[in-house]
Amino acid sequence: MSARAVHIVGSAVFLPNAPVTNENMEAVLGQIGPRPSRARALVLRSNGIRLRHYAINPQSGRATHSNAQLTAAAIRGLVPQGLVLDDIDCLSTGTSAPDQLMPGHGVMVHGELGNRSCEVITTAGICAAGVTALKYAWLSVLSGQSRCAVATGSERASAMLHAGNFAAESDFRIGQLEARPEIAFEKDFLRWMLSDGAGAFWLQDRPADCGLSLRIDWIDIVSRADQVEVCMYAGGEKQADGSLLSWQDLPADEWLRRSIFATRQDVRLLNAEVVRQTLAWPLQQIMRRRGLQATGIDWFLPHMSSEYFRQPMAACMEELGLAIAPERWFTNLHTRGNTGSASIYIMIDELLHSGRLRAGQRLLCFIPESGRFTGAFMQLTVVDHA
Repeated sequence: MSARAVHIVGSAVFLPNAPVTNENMEAVLGQIGPRPSRARALVLRSNGIRLRHYAINPQSGRATHSNAQLTAAAIRGLVPQGLVLDDIDCLSTGTSAPDQLMPGHGVMVHGELGNRSCEVITTAGICAAGVTALKYAWLSVLSGQSRCAVATGSERASAMLHAGNFAAESDFRIGQLEARPEIAFEKDFLRWMLSDGAGAFWLQDRPADCGLSLRIDWIDIVSRADQVEVCMYAGGEKQADGSLLSWQDLPADEWLRRSIFATRQDVRLLNAEVVRQTLAWPLQQIMRRRGLQATGIDWFLPHMSSEYFRQPMAACMEELGLAIAPERWFTNLHTRGNTGSASIYIMIDELLHSGRLRAGQRLLCFIPESGRFTGAFMQLTVVDHA
């Protein structure tokens, strides 16, 4: 491995339009059926989100940005920090829902930017897509293949959350919500969970000339797909044996009737496995490999889809011997919403520009994904300018 170190020297985010309050969500996303949702308040009480952003014009209901445009806008936010777009050697993008099946998201972002020809990569997945894109960019600079790399995570969940994409709610499912808050992840209720945004990091092999940078110490990504079946998915239908039937193997007239392209969650599997598979199992391996100790971590940045998971996560970490005090946890879920693969970028950006970081501090980032259960961890060290 090269002795060089790779640093995040610039960070920017783009959140479309004005923030949307809990009270205004349904007006923007549209109402399903003849009456307002009875699920919304129950879901929001569990997830703790108060504000989020949508790439939707609230008056017309039309989209204001594509996913590629959101991503390009975040990257352009690096230009005032010193990035020259034509200096980008590697553009690495991650998202769970690109604007089209093909071509890849990355080349569409490249087209939006219009910068000179460069290497472009697109990583797929769900919440972990952003960190896999970051790892590719990190390794590209670490190996000397690139001098200047940009990594992104972005989501335009609102395209799939509009009322026109969902069947009417049933009283039966509302009743389930009261007894089991985790049922809120079913497809009809994910519309109160997910939102839009994009983040971008500028990477190079030396710290920034002024201000603080974040050195990437390591990134570990662990899939548990060998142990657990599909949990969160879109574009398919889960079968009784746990396999996934692809949209390509269904008649076109079934796609809408069966809501094949709606995002769905196997909530029973989620509740039983998410903490164990994405946090407990990967973390105990990484603690041994990396020598992780709670005393060496100044900030813990967990991508939480909902406040519902905070206590189970804290209990799990305490059991593993990595208890981190609540005041050292940092999340902006409440004010930025759950932006999937962009969430870790948006969290790091806010903390980096908050004035709360000091040279020498270490950040442990945790990004779980319930698609087929992946746990991603990353350690960053704050360094002063070159």
